[in-house]
Amino acid sequence: MTDTLLPNGIKDGGGDNTYFKKGCNPFAQTGRSKLQNKRATLNQQIIKQMRMRAGAENLLKATSNNKVKEMVLLELSYVNANLQLLMGQLEGLNSSVEVYQNAQETANIPLIALGLKETKEVDFSTLFKDFILEHYSEDGNSYEDEIADLMDLRQACRTPSRNDAGVELLAKYFSHLPLMESRFFSPSRQTGIFFTWYDSFTGVPVCQQNLSLEKASILFNMAALYSQIGTRSNRQTIVGLEEAISSFQIAAGLLNHLKETFTHTPSYDMSPAMVSMLIRMMLAQAQECLFEKTALPGIRNQFSSLMKMAQEAAKVSEIYDQVHQSMIQTPIKDNVPLFWSTMSQVKTNHYRSMAHYFVASALLDHQLGPRDDEDQQEKTLSQVYDRLPEGRTPLEILKNKEERERIGKAHIRRAILGHEEALRIYSLCHHLNNMEALQDILKASHERSLNKCSENENEEEFADYTEAPDIISKTEHKAEMEVPTTTKGPLSVFSAKQRWTAPRTIRLRPEDRDLGFTLKGETPVQVVSLNLRCQAAADGLKEGDYIVAISDTDCKWLGVGEVMRLLKDVNEEGIDIQVVSMMDSNPPMPTKSATFCGNLPKTYSMICLAYDDEDKKSRKVTKKSSFINWGLKNKLKSASTLSLPTADHSGTLPWNKPCPTFPSSSSYNNDSSLY
Repeated sequence: MTDTLLPNGIKDGGGDNTYFKKGCNPFAQTGRSKLQNKRATLNQQIIKQMRMRAGAENLLKATSNNKVKEMVLLELSYVNANLQLLMGQLEGLNSSVEVYQNAQETANIPLIALGLKETKEVDFSTLFKDFILEHYSEDGNSYEDEIADLMDLRQACRTPSRNDAGVELLAKYFSHLPLMESRFFSPSRQTGIFFTWYDSFTGVPVCQQNLSLEKASILFNMAALYSQIGTRSNRQTIVGLEEAISSFQIAAGLLNHLKETFTHTPSYDMSPAMVSMLIRMMLAQAQECLFEKTALPGIRNQFSSLMKMAQEAAKVSEIYDQVHQSMIQTPIKDNVPLFWSTMSQVKTNHYRSMAHYFVASALLDHQLGPRDDEDQQEKTLSQVYDRLPEGRTPLEILKNKEERERIGKAHIRRAILGHEEALRIYSLCHHLNNMEALQDILKASHERSLNKCSENENEEEFADYTEAPDIISKTEHKAEMEVPTTTKGPLSVFSAKQRWTAPRTIRLRPEDRDLGFTLKGETPVQVVSLNLRCQAAADGLKEGDYIVAISDTDCKWLGVGEVMRLLKDVNEEGIDIQVVSMMDSNPPMPTKSATFCGNLPKTYSMICLAYDDEDKKSRKVTKKSSFINWGLKNKLKSASTLSLPTADHSGTLPWNKPCPTFPSSSSYNNDSSLY
C-alpha cells in the first residue's frame, strides 16, 4: 500500500510541487486493509444490535402487559446471542496475527500486533467557522481551506501506512490537537463536536465532546502501529530484529505515556488494567526478540555459553508467565482474545523447556576436564540455581560424572514435559491450529529434546526420579520502555480560554517621531507605557492592547522588531493599526465532558448510536498558511522542538524530524481526567 500525496505546503523531494502525506488507500485489497474493513463492519453491526437491545430494555421497563414482556424477553435473547456472536468474530480478528507477520517469516514464533482503533468522520467546518467569527471576530470562511486540510489529515489517520511515514502522519495530527484545543475548545462551553471511537476489543463505541478521548486514541493507534511494524520485521536478520526490538519498546513507552496521562479513559481498551497488560506484552515480545538476536549468530557449544542461553530463555519464559497471569485476571480475561492468553502460555512453557534443554546439554555434553576453568564453571553453575538438589555443592556436581549425568537427565525430562505441555495447549486453541509455522517449531523442539534424552539413555540403569531444580532467569539485555520525549509546546494568548473585544482601528500620527507608547512581548506585540495625552490614546488605544494588524499586514505572529520596522517609516498622514483588548472575566470552572451511557457498563458511551455521519464534500486544499498553525508559524525560535521517542541519534529516522508531537502533561488542560 502506498501513500496518496496531495498538495498541502510540505515540499516533496521529488519535485517543485508541495504535498502532504495521506493514509493508505482504504480500498486496497491487502490482508491488513481487509482486516481493518472487517473490524469497521463489525463495529457497525455491534452498534445496531446494541440499539435494538437498548430499545427492548426500555420497552420492557415501560410496559405492564405480560404478553408484550414475553415477546420482548424473547427478542432480547436473540439480540444478546447476536452480540455474543459478533464479539466472537471481533475476537477472531484480534487473533489474526498471521496478517501482520513478515511475508517471508517461517522460522520464528509469531508475534502479536494490536489492531487500530476505528473512529467516525468528524466535520469541523461549520462549528469552527462560527467560532472564529464569534470569538476572534474574523471571517471564518477565509479559513475554509485550512479547516478542510485539518479534516483531511484526520481522515488520513484512519488508515496509516505500516511504516515510518504512517507513524509520522499520526504524530503530525497528534501535534495539532493541543493547538486545536487551545484555539477552539473553551472550558466554559461545549463545541458540539462529537469524537467517536470504538473499543478495539469489544467494539463498543465511546463518544465525547472534548479532545482527551481523541488524544488518547491517537496515542493508542501509534502504539498499535509500532507493534505492527515490529511484527512485520524480518527476524532472520540482525537489522530486522533491532527494528522489532525498538518498535515494541516504543510501543510500550507510548502505552505507558497513555496510562500516566489519561487516567480515566471511558474506553475499556485504554483502561489502566488493560494498558498495563499490553505494556507487559510489548516488553515480553521485545525480550523475545533480544533472545533471538543473541541466538541468531549461533550458540557456541561451550559450557558457559549454554548456561548463559539457558538463563536468557528462562527470562523470556518468566516475562511471558507474568503476561499470562495478567491476562487471566478479572476483568481483563473477559475481553482479551483467548488466542493471546493461549499464545503467552505456549511461549511460557516453550522457553522454559528451552532453558532446561540448554542446561542439560551443558551438563551432559561437557564433562569437567583438566583444561577447563574449574572455578569459572563452579561460579556459573551456582548462578544458575537458586537451590541445589539434596544439598550438593556445584563443585561436587561438576566433578562427579554420575551426579552430573543424573541432574542433566532430570533437566532433559523437564524439557520434554514442558514441550509436551506447550503442544497440548496449542491443540486446545483453534486459532493456533491454523498456524503451521508455530506447530513445526514446537514439534522440532520437542523432537530435539527426545533425541537428547535417547542419546544419554542407558537401559541397564534403574529409573531415576530426581527432579531438576528451577533455573534462575537472567539477561544481559533487558527490554525497557523507550519513554516519549515530552516537553512544553508553544503557548499563545490567542486561545479559546480568553475573551476578546472586536478589533478596533486606531490611526497613528507620529508627533516628533513619537507614537506615544512602547511595545513589548514576542508574539503578539503588546502596547505598554501608553501616554494618555497622545492622539492614539484619544482615538481609543488602551494600555495592554495587542496589535493584530498594521495597515493590511497581519502581525499576530510578528515580534517586536518586525512590528517596529513596519511602524518606523510612518509619514505625516499616519497609518491605521488594528488592536484587540483582553476582556476581564473570572475563569469559569471547567465543564465536564459528558460521556453518555445507556444500558451499558457506565464507562461506555451510547450517544453515538444516534449520531450519523454526513456526506463529506470534496475540499480544495491550498498552500495558504493554516489558522490552526498559529503559534508554530513564527514562533519556532522560542518554542521547544518536540520529537517522538527514539534511540537513534543520527537524525535519520522520521520521528527525529522537527515535528511537534508530545506536549507535556503541564500543557494539557486537565488531560489527566476525561470526565
